[in-house]
Amino acid sequence: MWLLSDSRHVKYNLTRLMTGGAKETWKIRKPKKRVLVTTFGTFLIFVLVLTVFMFFTFRTIEVQGESMQPTFDGGERLLVSKAYWLVGEIERDDIVVVKRPDTGEVIIKRVHALSGDQVDLLNVPDPENYPLRNGPYIVPDKHIYVMGDNLPMSEDSRRFGPVPRENVIGKVIVWNSPLR
Repeated sequence: MWLLSDSRHVKYNLTRLMTGGAKETWKIRKPKKRVLVTTFGTFLIFVLVLTVFMFFTFRTIEVQGESMQPTFDGGERLLVSKAYWLVGEIERDDIVVVKRPDTGEVIIKRVHALSGDQVDLLNVPDPENYPLRNGPYIVPDKHIYVMGDNLPMSEDSRRFGPVPRENVIGKVIVWNSPLR
């Protein structure tokens, strides 16, 4: 006598009653096609989630102009991250990509001072409108003070003032020189 029991399409138990009351049991397993499809589907979902994360978190920017020489030359590509929890908060001497507060132009600059920091007298914004008798210049709350590495060629916070934190596009994490 043969008895066949189904266990949710995963495995089949086949039991045969032997003479003398003994039971002999065989287990027959279905091929693992469903597991393979499930594994491949999980992999595709992972790739999709990773792609969406990369799209919204990272951005590439091309350097234009001479304001960041000798650190960057025109034509270099930079990888910028807005995920500060991944690369660390913005600190002094970090290189950031920001929108100019006056024109909205996207620029690459180095952080010279953070909120509450004092800016040295040689680099105060618009020294004609900010006389020395007013005392030290302090960067306002929720702003950063940015400057280019090539000071004579750079239009930076000395010209347009501190940049609001919401104008920061991201922090530069990787750069690559063009082939020469």
